[in-house]
Amino acid sequence: MTEYSVEFVGTDETIEVSDKQTILKACIEEGIAQEYSCRVGMCLACSAEILEGEVVQPAARALTDEERENYALTCMARPQSDLKLKRGVYPPSIEADAAGAAAAADDD
Repeated sequence: MTEYSVEFVGTDETIEVSDKQTILKACIEEGIAQEYSCRVGMCLACSAEILEGEVVQPAARALTDEERENYALTCMARPQSDLKLKRGVYPPSIEADAAGAAAAADDD
């Protein structure tokens, strides 16, 4: 088992996370307020932009293959290196869905 440093940019919070543990689970154990909802990789509430490092997240079904390169669902993501993450940043697919929903509402 290998431990990696996970830094949350802009919050001065850094935790150690095992490569066998999800980032969200480590946050909960350390008392760090990480947003989440479904805990199964579908809702995107726990999304974070990967600024540096790599994760493995095979069950992150809500992300496209391209988005998995740049975004982590902390409920599924396990570190593969030291990481720098920016919490509360959502992948383009959810931003596009939100913009489309707003436009549709304006048409009503």
